[in-house]
Amino acid sequence: MSNEHITLTAGDAEVDVLPGNGGRVGGLRVGGVELLRQGERFGCFPMVPWCGRIREGRFRDGATVWQMPLNAPPHAIHGTARDAAWRTARKSTDEAVLTYDLVEPWPYAGRVTQQIALGEGSLTLTVGVETYQSSFPAQIGWHPWFNRSLGGEDVEIGFEPAWQEERGEDHLPTGRRTEPGPGPWDDCFGMPGGVDVTLTWPGQLELKVTSREEWVVVYDEQREAVCVEPQTGPPDGLNTHPRLVTPLEPLEASTTWAWTRL
Repeated sequence: MSNEHITLTAGDAEVDVLPGNGGRVGGLRVGGVELLRQGERFGCFPMVPWCGRIREGRFRDGATVWQMPLNAPPHAIHGTARDAAWRTARKSTDEAVLTYDLVEPWPYAGRVTQQIALGEGSLTLTVGVETYQSSFPAQIGWHPWFNRSLGGEDVEIGFEPAWQEERGEDHLPTGRRTEPGPGPWDDCFGMPGGVDVTLTWPGQLELKVTSREEWVVVYDEQREAVCVEPQTGPPDGLNTHPRLVTPLEPLEASTTWAWTRL
């Protein structure tokens, strides 16, 4: 694993980018306060070429059934790119662009590009998946681990989803949509107007997670951190809600985190 460490700066914000560790954002500091949980599995990583769990690691493309490694038995979880070293295509003081070529166990050739762009008061993450060979189903998402506390009161999660995906015993959506229920959550929600979730650390910081995509997984069952994960489809979406990457049509998605001091 390459231990390249890129630091982006804009205003009073600093972002650590770790290409060799899954192309992840390793840290985001605002005024010197770290917003992301630290550790090599944390920070924020792109979920690609799928998000969340695939049921029993199997997905169908036409008549072919592919088997992914069961890295969260009995399922496969969060794609392959987070376990890979990415390459740095370019970098400046406030932007980095990373690439990753899809390889086994993923059965299709393709390239993933991630742009990490820091502004004064916002961070925008954009991921694209392209192919010049066979078309294939794919998903894009992000898995940030925001610190539950920044030293004061615990974070409050505010959002108004249109529905919640009913979760089965196996942690996967059953296909039924229900009225959004109270947390704690490890659940997928639908926001047809686009993902819009506000994290408020009372008296300290407000951070809005937005995306044009309409699915978001919220995970707050862990004591140290909360996760707000915009994605292009629900868990097991390679089977239930596939988005095709074709030579003519790449798949691209982005999310922005915008913050204000309180």
